[in-house]
Amino acid sequence: MKYMLLRDANEAAVPRTPEGKQPAAPVWAALAEEVKAAVMWISSSGLSPVADESTVRVPDGQRLITGGPFAETHERLGGYFLLGCQDLDEALRSAKKIPTPEYGSVEVGPLWSQK
Repeated sequence: MKYMLLRDANEAAVPRTPEGKQPAAPVWAALAEEVKAAVMWISSSGLSPVADESTVRVPDGQRLITGGPFAETHERLGGYFLLGCQDLDEALRSAKKIPTPEYGSVEVGPLWSQK
């Protein structure tokens, strides 16, 4: 079954400098190697900072595009992992290894089956 692991984070708390990112680098590398070796990895990526986002809405049938996120919030989607796991327990074991919870959270959910 496919599971989406969504990494939410407080953007202000996310390390931006190479020095700030350095402690988590080995953890990210080990996780990537583990899920790829277990043939669980399907796709993953981080997102650019919130300042690079745009939001599309259709109020009253009019398409409206604005710069930035839809909601003013401290936490935002920072990236994702899409994994092929045997079950929820396996997905949760992988999610626990993601270093994001130090400054955010990881949401884990199954993708809808397209049978």
